[in-house]
Formats: sequence, structure tokens, C-alpha cells
Amino acid sequence: MDQPPHIMVVDDDRDIRDLLARFLEKHRIRVTAVRDARDARRAWANGHYQLIVLDLMLPGESGLDFARWLRGQSDVPIVMLTAMGEETDRIIGLELGADDYVPKPFNPRELLARIRAVLRRAGDSAGQRHDGTARPLRFAGWTLEPARRRLLNPDGAEVALTGGEYDLLLALVERANRVLTRDMLLDLLRGRQAGPFDRAIDVAISRLRRKLEDDGRNAQLIKTVRGGGYVLAATVEHA
Repeated sequence: MDQPPHIMVVDDDRDIRDLLARFLEKHRIRVTAVRDARDARRAWANGHYQLIVLDLMLPGESGLDFARWLRGQSDVPIVMLTAMGEETDRIIGLELGADDYVPKPFNPRELLARIRAVLRRAGDSAGQRHDGTARPLRFAGWTLEPARRRLLNPDGAEVALTGGEYDLLLALVERANRVLTRDMLLDLLRGRQAGPFDRAIDVAISRLRRKLEDDGRNAQLIKTVRGGGYVLAATVEHA
């Protein structure tokens, strides 16, 4: 039987920690629950986790600061818990490379669905990482290597990408010269529809443009289609 995934829940509300631990473990997810960033760092050093559920409003060191530290250690998936209406914190969290967010108050079943979707994508990505038959994809001088999940610039140097950035770029490259709406991209990456204030894709596209040296005000590689979405305007060849 497969081992249940092990996740960390970081939230200073004991009732939420206890509720999530009981609920998720009932659905075959092993949970380590901690109250703040200090305890989370200690738990991180002593365990191996497939996903982090992180409340952004923590006592002492904020959830955003902990997420920034965590991204320097690992590309482990992060699902943020955000207060309703805290759009700025949500956008900053996504810029730091978080994979999804759930606003408080939340339904535990919705959080479970988000966790499963992120774990599924991470598992699919791990499979791709170990698939030595995946051929590199070349576009506009850049090379994307699915087998190693990495991006090389025209000089052959690796460009650091978060897991979410890599998945978004791969979705665009595999569908080059095809307009992808925000809803389509969210469905491909997160398995859900965009809300009216959901800027997750716009934020991720902006990060990708910077890393691809594609000026956002006059982008030539990842183009914005007014009223439509985004398109990778390049010829893609298999190496």
C-alpha cells in the first residue's frame, strides 16, 4: 500500500490545527501541525514533507517571511491560508512561488481538494523529472528540459524556476502560438476556475517574463491577448 503523503500545517489557531489534523488524517494524509514559523523551521529540519499548508498571519515571523525562507530551501508545494480580502498578501505569496491559496474561513473539504490537486501535480512533475525519454524543447534560443525540469538560457546557463513557474512555462511551450485564457491556464495548473479578482496567472506571467528577459511593456515572447489571455509567440522544436 502506498505511503500516505506527509504535510505540515502551520497555523497559530489551535482549533484550526486540530480540526485539519483530524480531518486530513481521516482522508489518509499524515499531518504535522505547528503554531508558528519557529516551530515550522524545527519541524522542517526533522522531517520530510510533500506539501506545506501555511497561514500567512502568524505571530512573530510572518507566513510570508517563512515562505520566502522555505523557497530558499526547497520547491516543496505551498498552499497558503489567507484572510478574506487580503489580496495584497495573497499576490505577494504567489510571487514567492506558492502553488495555491484558500481564503479563510474555508471549508475543510475544499482545502482537501486543493491539497490533492497540488499533490497530484507535484507527483506528475516528479514522474516527468525521472523520465529520461522526455526530449528538450527549444524556443527563441531557450531550452526547456522536461526530464530535469530546468530552463537554460541562450548561453546554456540554468535559470532558476519555482515549481509553479516551470509548470506554467511548460503549458505555454507545449501549446505555442495558441491563445490560452486565464481560466484555461488555471484549469491546467490548479484544476479550478479563476475568480474575478484572481491575479495568480498575471503574477506568474510577469515573473516568467522577467526570467525570460522579455520586457513586460513590450513583450515579444509571451504576449498578452487583449480580452483573451496569453500566447507563447515562438516556434518550438524538439532537440
